[in-house]
Amino acid sequence: MKRFHSRLFTAGFLTLAAALALSACSRATAPPAMPAPEVRTVTVRAEPVEFTTELPGRTSASAVAEIRPQVTGLILDRKFEEGSDVRAGNLLYQIDPAPYRSAWEQAAAALQTAEANIPALRSRAERIAGLAKIRAAGQQDADDAKAALLRGEATVAAAKAALESARINLAYTPLGAPISGRIGRSNVTIGAMVTAYQPTPLAVIQQLDPIYVDVTQSSADLLKLRTALESGTLKADQSRKARVKLLMEDGTPYPLEGTFQFRDVTVDPSTGSVMLRMTFPNPRHVLLPGMYVRAIVTEGVDDATILVPQQGVSRNPKGQAIAWIVGPGDKVEERVLEVGRAIEDRWVVTKGLAPGDRVIVEGLQKVRPGAPVRATAFDPNAKPQPAATAR
Repeated sequence: MKRFHSRLFTAGFLTLAAALALSACSRATAPPAMPAPEVRTVTVRAEPVEFTTELPGRTSASAVAEIRPQVTGLILDRKFEEGSDVRAGNLLYQIDPAPYRSAWEQAAAALQTAEANIPALRSRAERIAGLAKIRAAGQQDADDAKAALLRGEATVAAAKAALESARINLAYTPLGAPISGRIGRSNVTIGAMVTAYQPTPLAVIQQLDPIYVDVTQSSADLLKLRTALESGTLKADQSRKARVKLLMEDGTPYPLEGTFQFRDVTVDPSTGSVMLRMTFPNPRHVLLPGMYVRAIVTEGVDDATILVPQQGVSRNPKGQAIAWIVGPGDKVEERVLEVGRAIEDRWVVTKGLAPGDRVIVEGLQKVRPGAPVRATAFDPNAKPQPAATAR
């Protein structure tokens, strides 16, 4: 019996010793605690931002003149080169003036004839009127003489009007440029017969400097802008209000600034938009009528705008915009945001962030809510570190 107890005690002692040895070995080989992950952050601050909007539109000539004949005749000559610049008053076409010169000469002769009859008619009317006073002639004769004089004077007036009409028609035979600008192709050739006020123009002159840019803006955006200005969210920048920039069809900026002209007072019911007109200098004729462009219009200035890099904003399963913040104690917090428009590579945050918040923009895959991190400032100009290769 004593031998049995001795063996039992020995076995228990050995078991306890083995357990203690395993525990000591486990403590000796336990891995060290993982360090807090490193993240890069951007400190939020409020800054003044000039808000602009890009509006699509097309260019149009500031003045257009369609050259149409005002008399019927044969084209004798064309005095311009197609696609060239012309000045107001330059001769463009010459219509055959011969029939109109003849008509003018006939009208001049008719006027001379009418005027030649006036002295005799006036003398006769005065003489008979004098005889009628002394009853040496009848009153009817005096009235007839006076009527003849009046008819003669009316004939003179009609002849003068006919002469002026003939002069005007003769003056219409040379077709001059009513405005300065660039003239397009000619729709008629020498020897063609043209008619007065025909529907097809002989040529078209367009004034390209300055040039108009007509853009469209939705009425909903216009109401939002007006609300923002009235509430004080945006302040109108009077120094920049009338200045407009332009992007060409290929995205390159137009080197010269334009001026805002007016906003139409009618909303197009088919598109729900209003038309805005800008004027741009175009001395080198880079802009041509009908080109597609985008105008950059200044809306206003917000003195306390919060901007966050786009890589620091993501979406949760509900579709809400969120950002990860390094809060007190260098622990991660999740914030739900309200974002507005994008300005270059940053979002405008209207709600959810305050100046001084540190937004994580790199290392987001390493963080979770409440976990500690080591935050360093984000340098947008720093080159990314190369990934370590496995050996």
